[in-house]
Amino acid sequence: MASILDPPILTKVAKMKERVCWQHPAFLARHIDQTRLILEDGRSDDPAFSFLVIGDSGSGPHPDHHPQRRIAEQMLPHLQDCRFLLHTGDVVYQVGSSEQYPENFIKPYREWLVGGDRPERVAFDEMLFRFPFLAVPGNHDYYNLPRLYSILVQLTQPIRKLLGINLNPNVGWRGSGVGDTYARAFLDYLKALSDDQLEAHLDRHYGLWDENSRGLRYRPGQFTRLPNRYYTFRYGGIDFFALDSSTFNDPAPSPQRSTKGDHRQRLATQRAAVQRHLQQVQAEALRLQRHAPHAQERLDDLQAKVEQLEEMLLDIEKQSQPKPTALVDTEQLLWLRDGLIASWQDKAVRGRILFFHHPPYVTEATKWDQGQTLAIRQNLRWVLDQVAAAIPDIGPQRPPVNLVLNGHAHCFEYLKTEDTGHADSHMNCLVCGGSGLSLRRQRPEGTMLYESLGADLDGQTEFKLVAKSQLYVGLTGHKVERQRPYSFVRIDVTGDEVPQFVVTPYLSDRSHEDWEDYALDPLVLS
Repeated sequence: MASILDPPILTKVAKMKERVCWQHPAFLARHIDQTRLILEDGRSDDPAFSFLVIGDSGSGPHPDHHPQRRIAEQMLPHLQDCRFLLHTGDVVYQVGSSEQYPENFIKPYREWLVGGDRPERVAFDEMLFRFPFLAVPGNHDYYNLPRLYSILVQLTQPIRKLLGINLNPNVGWRGSGVGDTYARAFLDYLKALSDDQLEAHLDRHYGLWDENSRGLRYRPGQFTRLPNRYYTFRYGGIDFFALDSSTFNDPAPSPQRSTKGDHRQRLATQRAAVQRHLQQVQAEALRLQRHAPHAQERLDDLQAKVEQLEEMLLDIEKQSQPKPTALVDTEQLLWLRDGLIASWQDKAVRGRILFFHHPPYVTEATKWDQGQTLAIRQNLRWVLDQVAAAIPDIGPQRPPVNLVLNGHAHCFEYLKTEDTGHADSHMNCLVCGGSGLSLRRQRPEGTMLYESLGADLDGQTEFKLVAKSQLYVGLTGHKVERQRPYSFVRIDVTGDEVPQFVVTPYLSDRSHEDWEDYALDPLVLS
């Protein structure tokens, strides 16, 4: 029985449109752009500013430690001089359930919330942020939970405890409702309003973006909703584009008939290997003695491995499903294309940053060659190539965006693309997915990412170097010697006409059941 269900892309898109009353006549009459966010903190014109980035955090407490809360505590001093926080997705694990928001989000980030001194009184769908918390949805924020599976998990908890079964799925009774919980927690959720209520709401919370359009006003401590699952805002002359990558990550269809059989056989071999590994992990968990030294940390590792392997099986299943074409949220991609072109044509803009969940480039062991990773890369290239074709200033050494921020891979990583043959050449990419959930290793193949160019005249496969990992921070060591460096990132933006981005990774390293907090040397990106 499947433990999680990932809804179809078209279902995700349709449900999210309903929740924000997408293109309702009341929006059109007021010239409201439902992707515009106005961050009203009185300082958005400052050319020099700082912000924080986290991702893949919503794990909740472990029996003997709490990585997510540890990272939150290390960020607190930075709230004094940083302006906002970007979250790259997977806000609450395992399936974005409302019942897990109190422990997995509200309590860990209580200082961000109005009324956070009494977190038990803060409802997940009534959160008001005193410090701007700007999120995008991750795949786990969309997952559904099969009803029969959830019932079995809950009803068998006493039996598993009695039998000494140590692995306990991190789920409750409910799933995300195709992202409904995320929408109620963060978006301007409007579908329950009457027409009169909607009119009053729009008049109160939407203001001028420019002379031609209006956007949603984000006022810390007063109103802190996001306009849509993807959106844009401008701060300090930098245009930020927040994307929902869970609706353009569908793996490409199977290859042509001549290679389809080989492709299916490769997937079948991968599936069998992952299933064998899963059985081995479950068997080790059964043998584990709870009172043995370091037993809890080992159990945490095994539980994380189970979740990792189940996610790999889900990706294999996505690739195995027969389909003529990949489903793609073309509307969002065209919005990004047009927004980037308009940004480049606006002399008030100094730079551009994208942030979304699934990374197009990464060397984490389980994500680097997933079908979803390659799909994100191809769809992003499709957009950026069109932007470059429309903007003469974009060239081989000047990519369309200054910085791409992602999560999904549970690590911190800085990568720089090579000459890819596309407009994403020589681009800075940061993966910020190590902020609370189990960390993962870098792939054993190393730091270089290659793409296949097909076979040459002699039938040998040719490869092209497309990216290099410059810095990777993730799981290292084995068993009791393991080091778990959880992370958040501070980015300081200079006030120059051509801005620089000073990236400082901050680590909370858990090893031998103890913590060490420190910062790495800053990376200066331009």
